[in-house]
Amino acid sequence: MWQLSYLRRSGLLAILLVSFCSLSRAQAPESAKPAEWKSVSFAIVRYNDEAPQSWNIYHTSKRGVLLVKLWKRYLLVNIPEEQVFDIDPNTVKPQGDGVEWSASDTPNEAIEIADWKERNVGPVQRVRFRLGKNGHMLELQLPLRTDGKPAY
Repeated sequence: MWQLSYLRRSGLLAILLVSFCSLSRAQAPESAKPAEWKSVSFAIVRYNDEAPQSWNIYHTSKRGVLLVKLWKRYLLVNIPEEQVFDIDPNTVKPQGDGVEWSASDTPNEAIEIADWKERNVGPVQRVRFRLGKNGHMLELQLPLRTDGKPAY
């Protein structure tokens, strides 16, 4: 009798293990798939207190993670983690008003950041940081809804 119940439990465990493995395999290719990043409307970028000639800010469904284009350079800005990554521009593909880029192309090392400051200034969230200890200052002004949540 105990052998029958042991076999049932072992069989159930094997079925659960196989289904879990197949689910994790099904999700793995999706992370490598390029995500669509859409442009953030009404955002402002300031580079050393001036407007850069060429810039844009892109977002996905994950709040607080932005892809910032400065001239021909792309930066991945993770606001909650206060991290910035330098992205290879060859991995970013323009797609209409947005771009396609896969998070699997994120570098292992973040850029050294100094003077990180976040502040809500009325209808705008201002994120300001210095690239390196004595580097250039980058400021992002992101629109907020009336409830204080990001408008993108």
